[in-house]
Amino acid sequence: RKINRITLLKELERHAVFNLKIVGDIIKKNRNYTKLVAYRLKKEGLIFEIERNKYTTKKNSLIIASNIIWPSYISLWTAFRYYNLTEQLPQTIFLITPKIKNKNKIIFNNEKIIFIKTKPRYFFGYKKDYLEGYSIFIAEKEKAILDSMLFRKISLLEIFEIIKNNIKNINISLLIKYAIKIKSKTLLKRIGFILEELNVNCYDKLKRFIDLKYIPLEYALSSKGRKNKRWRIIENVKL
Repeated sequence: RKINRITLLKELERHAVFNLKIVGDIIKKNRNYTKLVAYRLKKEGLIFEIERNKYTTKKNSLIIASNIIWPSYISLWTAFRYYNLTEQLPQTIFLITPKIKNKNKIIFNNEKIIFIKTKPRYFFGYKKDYLEGYSIFIAEKEKAILDSMLFRKISLLEIFEIIKNNIKNINISLLIKYAIKIKSKTLLKRIGFILEELNVNCYDKLKRFIDLKYIPLEYALSSKGRKNKRWRIIENVKL
């Protein structure tokens, strides 16, 4: 039975992202004929090519980004915007994945999708959500904050402002729990220092992780400033 174009497109719309195999399974044709069908649909603007052998009928970059590579989840500025923790409108979608990808970014619909490779032990603290009926995986607010520090993609000053401006909407206990789970002494010192600056008492929970080595508060700047003995932090930026 020959499948018509309308039926084919309806079937394809069920998938956020699909490949030639999915198209071939629907139309019951060989790979060469399937390629031709995909080429024609693309040429007419009925489907869009994301990268080689990956297509979509959608224009929402968030849906597409979350379904390009498995497993992965959206984080950093993209997550902050999603949760309205920032007024910034990032033109980049950040994806965290433990899977190796040949290239670390693709451009779709004039938006950059950047893949950040992580160690499997850091791959946690995300949830499934739905956008326009499609599932997406996105960092919880608390993990997005820690990812920003762990991968050093956002300045400490900006992270401080995000926590300060949204402290009522952030689960501080979960933030501390996730920070401990990451097992990074530098991250624990920085998050402890930030929280204490915001009058959150967390020293007793974190003091066992503090070693004698001093680290700069802002990782992007030189290690000059007042030394904070409690957290072993060099205050090289004023919060």
